[in-house]
Amino acid sequence: MSQHHKRSQPDESEESVLPDVEESFETEEDPEAIARQRIVDEIKETADKLHRDKATLGDLKILSRALRELRYAFKVFKPFRRNRKITVFGSARTPPDDLNYQLTVEYGRRMAQEGWYVVTGAGGGIMEAAHVGAGVDQSIGVNIMLPFEQSANHVIEGDDKLVNLKYFFTRKLLFVKEVHAIAIFPGGFGTLDECFEVLTLVQTGKRDLMPIVLVSDPSDQYWTIWQNYVHKELLDTGLISPADTSLYRVCQNVDDAVEEVMRFYCVYHSMRYVKGDLVLRLQVEPSDEFVEELNQEFGELCETGKIVKTEADPVEANDPHLLHLPRLRLNFNRREMGRLRQMVDVINDRLGMEDCD
Repeated sequence: MSQHHKRSQPDESEESVLPDVEESFETEEDPEAIARQRIVDEIKETADKLHRDKATLGDLKILSRALRELRYAFKVFKPFRRNRKITVFGSARTPPDDLNYQLTVEYGRRMAQEGWYVVTGAGGGIMEAAHVGAGVDQSIGVNIMLPFEQSANHVIEGDDKLVNLKYFFTRKLLFVKEVHAIAIFPGGFGTLDECFEVLTLVQTGKRDLMPIVLVSDPSDQYWTIWQNYVHKELLDTGLISPADTSLYRVCQNVDDAVEEVMRFYCVYHSMRYVKGDLVLRLQVEPSDEFVEELNQEFGELCETGKIVKTEADPVEANDPHLLHLPRLRLNFNRREMGRLRQMVDVINDRLGMEDCD
């Protein structure tokens, strides 16, 4: 999601916006309030530049609407930021008597029982089924306004946790940014678009690692055919790496799909880049011997140095509820997300067997 642009005047260069916001303002000296004000000032400065550039009314309308949509959506999601959430994708056209609809109802119910919020596009079909299973209290909706087909389902309609959006790109950002897992059920163009975009974002490191489960009824070959295509046309031809197939799991029953999500967070908690290094927050402290085993098996993930145990860095003070967690730190090469996912799986398997069971 980054591009290089020809420089015209120094103050118009886009280079200043290329670093991630979290990293570019990640200093020990800047309190969060000061950093927040600096970013708001940058937004205002950008708005002034639009006027100076004589931006067209059409361009201004897109920017204004997108900013207003995201501001409101962030406000809706903010109270739930510390709650685990899963996005459920799938066709709006799947009828209630379809086995995949019924499977989705059960999946939504099971994830809600685990304390997770279920986020969908708020429409009918698979989206409705996930909300039916989760119930309104554990449901969040991100609806797209279309002249056909899409209106909020009866579960989430009128609820304070429903956001209505004009643009697909703002909606898709929320689906990925605000959640901790993705479950994808059979669907059409939109579902496959969402599937490949999520995989792309995780594969390229533009989104933190999270479990991605592809779910369908055992009698439905939807994901089997999809996976055959991925292996034949992408993996066998070298267009993706073997480890990239570790970024998702194909599941044909609810138990496996729930287990895949819950097990991912059994020991692994979250990740964050701190001063150029990747920090993995864990819920169990690894032994020195285990860390050495990780270095032997996954040492190639380090651009320099080794995987080491560490404590919270002062720049992580804006996450006070996470400061107590044990950590692993590495100078990650930022290329091999599939291998990083494999390392997280090893950590969960080796350190959390009893707790996960």
